[in-house]
Amino acid sequence: MKKKQETKARLWLSGNEAIALGAFEAGVRVASAYPGTPSTEILENLCKYEGVYSEWAPNEKVALEVALGASFAGVRALATMKHVGLNVAADPLFTASYTGVRGGLVVVNADDPEMHSSQNEQDNRNYALAAKLPMLEPSDPAEAKEFIKLAFRLSEQFDTPVLVRTTTRIAHVKGVVAAGPPEVSAVTPGIEKMPAKFVMLPGNARLRRQVVGERQLRLAEYAETFSENRIEPGDRKRGFITAGISYLYVKEAFPEAAVLKLGMVNPLPEKLIKQFAGQVDELIVVEELDPFLETQIKAMGIACRGKELIPAQGELNSFIVRNAIAPATDRPLFAPVPLPPRPPNMCAGCPHRGLFYCLSRLKDVFVSGDIGCYTLGFLPPLSAMDSCVCMGASVSAAHGMAKALGAAGHGRVVAVIGDSTFIHSGITGLLNMVYNQSTATVIILDNRITAMTGQQENPASGSTLGGEPAVELDLAKLCRAVGVRHVTTVNPHDIEATRKVIKRELNRAALSVVISRAPCVLIPTEKKRKKIPYATELGKCTGCMACIRLGCPAIRWNPLLPVAATAMGYKAKQKGYSRISTEMCSGCGQCAMLCKFGAIARKEEAK
Repeated sequence: MKKKQETKARLWLSGNEAIALGAFEAGVRVASAYPGTPSTEILENLCKYEGVYSEWAPNEKVALEVALGASFAGVRALATMKHVGLNVAADPLFTASYTGVRGGLVVVNADDPEMHSSQNEQDNRNYALAAKLPMLEPSDPAEAKEFIKLAFRLSEQFDTPVLVRTTTRIAHVKGVVAAGPPEVSAVTPGIEKMPAKFVMLPGNARLRRQVVGERQLRLAEYAETFSENRIEPGDRKRGFITAGISYLYVKEAFPEAAVLKLGMVNPLPEKLIKQFAGQVDELIVVEELDPFLETQIKAMGIACRGKELIPAQGELNSFIVRNAIAPATDRPLFAPVPLPPRPPNMCAGCPHRGLFYCLSRLKDVFVSGDIGCYTLGFLPPLSAMDSCVCMGASVSAAHGMAKALGAAGHGRVVAVIGDSTFIHSGITGLLNMVYNQSTATVIILDNRITAMTGQQENPASGSTLGGEPAVELDLAKLCRAVGVRHVTTVNPHDIEATRKVIKRELNRAALSVVISRAPCVLIPTEKKRKKIPYATELGKCTGCMACIRLGCPAIRWNPLLPVAATAMGYKAKQKGYSRISTEMCSGCGQCAMLCKFGAIARKEEAK
């Protein structure tokens, strides 16, 4: 049941939950996103509020275009995405800066310092500078909620999309957030024809470019008096300029110091910065990733230190900040306690495991990989992925390799891509392969859900973000519709049948698609399915380790010393035996299929 309005005065929320509440209180009517850590939970929470239409889009470009269309219709609209998603949405983003808005338009961008869940570490404050858009950066969940509301007001006041930057730490940390009343936009929803503003032909775009320049000047003046750009008095021996989560690190590491906290990181308040710089003996800029603030402050002619002290890679914390600037102190900060290592692995019963096991046996085949939980197929013992660049790149890269190698590459190049990733940006790559007569093989890993980010729906899953039934995209028919003549669907749990199909398609002198279809074991319906686990009949186990090479976390290897092997009834040369955790086993049967000695059977059948 959707929430009408928060009734509690104070709530304990994560940053993403707070952003969702802020969007609801701001009067957002349309929200679109593609799931991606650390931004996913924003839409998952926003869809619970009454009066807000929320959806998962096929990719971030579509999400931003949907939000932009809603803005053109005069309603407040939100698009959310992780940092690499903004790369996908950059095309409409830069032009939206020219068109401006009707209803407020806010884009939440979640950066991922330290690359907890990402393939690169980029600082998307640079997008605000390049696209000439204002950007706000909150430092905690309470600010995140208020900054979203503020961003919508600024969007309508200055006729511009507004970027709000968060990071993994802000997105997932919990804090006390005060709920407030919903706002009402002053813009009246409806169709208003404004071709000079919204049609970006060169003649119109040149005029709108002048508007953008004028807007930048007005925003720069506004930044000087913007209440969230504030000087916090303190010890003037050392002053800090900072923003976002870095502000909290500075306050904990140097609570006595004077601080200029920036809530708006683009454009910067030059007069305020010069005023603050004149009040302190030494000026230090603390920011995560790029010297974004530092470079601009130095360009203002202001002496400061930044990346010569503060790391430009990875997440910061209070200990790093303190140790980088003044390690000797009467108020020591303890280094973060290292967490026990948790090696990533595909879940027990994951359908991708059987497919990658088959690929791992093909030693002379290059596996062009993609973004998804199946990227873990790169890790030992499977070690069955040779490249991974970005969403959808596996398909195009495989085509490029096949063309580069010519006849020498026949049967040696295969692309793997998940169902949601294929929908996101793999379809155009496949279309290119058809058009340009590629001979590589594409394997679509269809586990019926967007699993990597937490089992979100997609156009092939048969339901929407809100849980309503939806038309289920038929991937096989789609591939045939774009011109692929050879399309085969396999059950990856049937390892032998899957191996034969892959071998056949690799040897085919034409483009082919193999759809590896089996549901993710974490889908709620799969969790409820009755599972009959497998078990090892120890008397038949020879220690061949075939099942171990699957890398399933439910299978454990138990080494044996020769004396112990003889005493336990095993062969003296046997190095050990495998044992299956019936609590973890999902009953997929992949291990039983590999055992040539009949040592693995369903628990109720094993002796």
